[in-house]
Amino acid sequence: MLLRKRGTALKISINVEPGIKDNQVSILCGSITPEIEKLIAMMRILDRQLAAVKDGETYLLEVSRIVYIESVDRKTFVYTQNDCFESRLKLYELEEALCECGFFRASKSCIVQLKYIKSLRSDIDRKIRVTLENGEQIMVSRQYADELKRKLGVM
Repeated sequence: MLLRKRGTALKISINVEPGIKDNQVSILCGSITPEIEKLIAMMRILDRQLAAVKDGETYLLEVSRIVYIESVDRKTFVYTQNDCFESRLKLYELEEALCECGFFRASKSCIVQLKYIKSLRSDIDRKIRVTLENGEQIMVSRQYADELKRKLGVM
């Protein structure tokens, strides 16, 4: 299979071998480009890990430990119970990849993992103030409020 993007070619080869027990993905490239880094990051999410950076060091975070993710000034920040990391992926890319892992779009700039929601409080203009298990509070915009209530079974 051959895909073209901005003048470069991406060749995809798939070898199916019935005797193989563990799937394996190999990437052959001339250099590690931002596109290759993004591809690797998306594959890690399939393995329930997210690569994120803190203090110049890259960490592999278990997706189950991520409390919420937000976008601020075109940067994406990943929050666990005690730490904050930066991801190279965009918020919409993470939302698409993590929707099956219990994440929910809370606002234009935030997705939250439902299992870390401690309490809900109605706020002005049909917004919902969510308190997370780590004590932080985020606002769920009215656009997503009814869907959050439905997902949590509190309608």
